[in-house]
Amino acid sequence: MVVSGGQRTLQRAEYAVARILSESEEPVETYARVLAAIGELLGWELGAAWEVGPTGDRLRCVATWHQGDAVAEFEALSERMTFRAGEGLPGRVWESGEPLWLSEPPTDDNFPRADIAARAGLHAAFCFPLRDSRGVVGAIEFFSRELREPDAELLGSMTVHGSQIGQYVARLRAEREVRASESRVRAMLQSSLDAVVAMDHRGIVVEWNHAAETTFGYTAAEALGREMVEMIVPPSLRDEHRRGFARYLETGDPRVLDRRLELSAIRSDGSEFPVELAITRIAQPGPPMFTAYLRDITERAKAEAELRASRVRLVEAADAERRRIERNLHDGAQQHIVLLGLSARRARDLLDADPAAAATLLEGVVAECDVALDALRELASGIHPAVLTERGLGPALAGLAERAAVPVSIGGLPRERLPESVEVAVYYVVAEALANVAKHARATAATVTSAVADGTVTVAVADDGIGGAGEAEGTGLRGLADRVQALGGSLELESPAGGGTRLSVRIPLA
Repeated sequence: MVVSGGQRTLQRAEYAVARILSESEEPVETYARVLAAIGELLGWELGAAWEVGPTGDRLRCVATWHQGDAVAEFEALSERMTFRAGEGLPGRVWESGEPLWLSEPPTDDNFPRADIAARAGLHAAFCFPLRDSRGVVGAIEFFSRELREPDAELLGSMTVHGSQIGQYVARLRAEREVRASESRVRAMLQSSLDAVVAMDHRGIVVEWNHAAETTFGYTAAEALGREMVEMIVPPSLRDEHRRGFARYLETGDPRVLDRRLELSAIRSDGSEFPVELAITRIAQPGPPMFTAYLRDITERAKAEAELRASRVRLVEAADAERRRIERNLHDGAQQHIVLLGLSARRARDLLDADPAAAATLLEGVVAECDVALDALRELASGIHPAVLTERGLGPALAGLAERAAVPVSIGGLPRERLPESVEVAVYYVVAEALANVAKHARATAATVTSAVADGTVTVAVADDGIGGAGEAEGTGLRGLADRVQALGGSLELESPAGGGTRLSVRIPLA
């Protein structure tokens, strides 16, 4: 079979394109080399590659090539333009899905570059579609200053190239997206605040993020390739872990998968600490792989323990207060009431026989009633100050200041009534703080300030004493902290040695 010169040229172009597709690693590089190879071998002056843009409704120029001169204006315009389906040479090919040959630039309005093409001396042009599994995804066009008649063989060869190029570029982009996705996943793992540890079906670590390094004390280089259980599971739990892991591999029984568990882990220095653990199986073919997400909950466990202790203290304080009230009632008001009853019965018995003696006893009953009433008032004041109930927090704090052992200045007292629980908490904080000033501070003056803003009441008690205060002085401050925290508030103590003491609380009003 005799091969013509044109056929040999097309064959060389086919070989060149095949070699480029086997060597290129980037889409833009692929387009640039393909344009140059086809244009130079087939003798065309200018080429451009077009792709469907991110919005899916326009073609955009992604690469150009030219040889010779006097086409810079046309090339620059092509690089700036976009085409809708059916618009311009690339748009027509995109819409039809078929190659197109132009012997002369069209004069209709649907060829926006016609005038510039004429000024550049460009006449013939052909364009063929780029295809992948989704269909037409772009087009490649070439222009020549020569007048060329349509070449069906060339268009057929270029159409084949269009499918090869489109599929190859699509594969490059897919591979690049996979690499980018893997990079994003790795970046997410590395930036995660939780320790992320992946292991294979043998229990060998294959992934160890930065948080895992910080949490467990092993670098990724030290952890990768080692058995996970030997590094982070305490010795007392290792046999149980291995049995459970083997049971899952044998039976598929997911007893601990996809659940949040709290258990103990171990650091590289041998110290144990509590963690929250969730294990999932990685969905991929082949032997099973697993990812463990671990969070150090030392602080949370400590806070929960403190909360439990605080609740216990509140219960104990309530029990102690109940016993105090019982003692005061028994030893005080109850005794007076018993005496009242005895005196009243004696007066009743003497009423007929000795009216004068009965009257004397009744006068004693009246006096004893006043004593009993005073005792009950004193007891009630210890439970809940009457002034706080009747007049509110401002007058109650002012009363505390008047009875304090050192001069106390008051500022910013709230005029409006606050929730009862908040008023009671603030009252007892100030009362306890002023009592501590009298007992420990050696102060010459103190201040009480309060403010209500943004749904929160803030109260501070400060003195000019010796400082150095702390919970070592007794359980009073701890009890106050429990009371304030029960309302969602916070208590802060600042007491540098020689610098006085400042006790402040913040309590939300809602």
